Amino acid sequence: MADKVDAETLDAVRSVVFKESETLEDKNFTRISGYDFNKGVDLVGLISSMASTGFQASNLGDAIQVVNQMLDWRLSHEEVAEDCSEEERDPSFRESVKCKIFLGFTSNLISSGVRDIIRFLLEHRMVDVLVTTAGGIEEDLIKCLAPTYKGDFSLSGTFLRSKGLNRIGNLLVPNDNYCKFEDWINPILNKMLEEQSSKNTVWTPSKVIARLGKEINDKSSYLYWAYKNGIPVYCPALTDGSLGDMLYCHSIRSPGLLIDIVQDIRAINEEAVRAGLRKTGMIILGGGLPKHHIYNANMMRNGADFAVIINTAQEFDGSDSGAQPDEAVSWGKIRGSAKSIKVHCDATIAFPLLVAATFAQRTK
Repeated sequence: MADKVDAETLDAVRSVVFKESETLEDKNFTRISGYDFNKGVDLVGLISSMASTGFQASNLGDAIQVVNQMLDWRLSHEEVAEDCSEEERDPSFRESVKCKIFLGFTSNLISSGVRDIIRFLLEHRMVDVLVTTAGGIEEDLIKCLAPTYKGDFSLSGTFLRSKGLNRIGNLLVPNDNYCKFEDWINPILNKMLEEQSSKNTVWTPSKVIARLGKEINDKSSYLYWAYKNGIPVYCPALTDGSLGDMLYCHSIRSPGLLIDIVQDIRAINEEAVRAGLRKTGMIILGGGLPKHHIYNANMMRNGADFAVIINTAQEFDGSDSGAQPDEAVSWGKIRGSAKSIKVHCDATIAFPLLVAATFAQRTK
């Protein structure tokens, strides 16, 4: 029979299990609490409560705080209206803001309804520099010509192929949409080639994108608003998508169109360098090229002052997509003193909530 535990031994065990706690009350720790629906359904209150909810809800709450700090450094909406007339909405405005905001996003978000939220930001000139992939350009333009539809993640690829339907997650894009895009873009490419020959125009990805935004002339397009408000959109991988298919076919029918990527790497790097002693902030949805391109530009100024990253990637494969902000500090892409946070969440969920609690509160 095992020896009985005496009182002295029990006290020793209790001292281990119930180790005396250090108090947290006077050390600026937030008490965990959720939203009380007895107060009614209040979207602003619900979003505000996330900071004290815990887990990724609290990370989103921290991201909202960081973005609001970015916006506090910018000119107010009223000052912008006074300082810039409709005719003066060009890059000179972006050079006057006290915190230049870089927004990066992957193409799937333009396929989704997040496109309309990004369009809102461009319409109100709330961000200053954009970086995306080829799909983030073409999907915006294609949606002006024909809609994308909600499908299902489990739809058979073989079945969809037989119907001429393309699946992006649980979204469906008919092949006809790309045919309409080809009919729309080919005359523009012809004009660009003509201007290259007759006017010595040097095309870069950002200049091509601005031209497409001008030509689409559709207020539902974020590229239209980027063109109208003089906000550059960079896409070093412009050929990695349907746009590349169009350029490939055009180069066979009408050879000679050149697009210079070197001018654009200089341009985006100088967006960060010219910020000088002012602040820069990064909001990056997803990973891959847009994230790395914005990071590298900000490395040219010893790192960004604010960074909010929203994606579902994890860091343990060594990819830049999943890397925590602190990894970027080691490269000088985010400053050691920066306010930074990563939200591990689908951006189609997190980003609309973030915008509702930040940018949308700053517009009339």
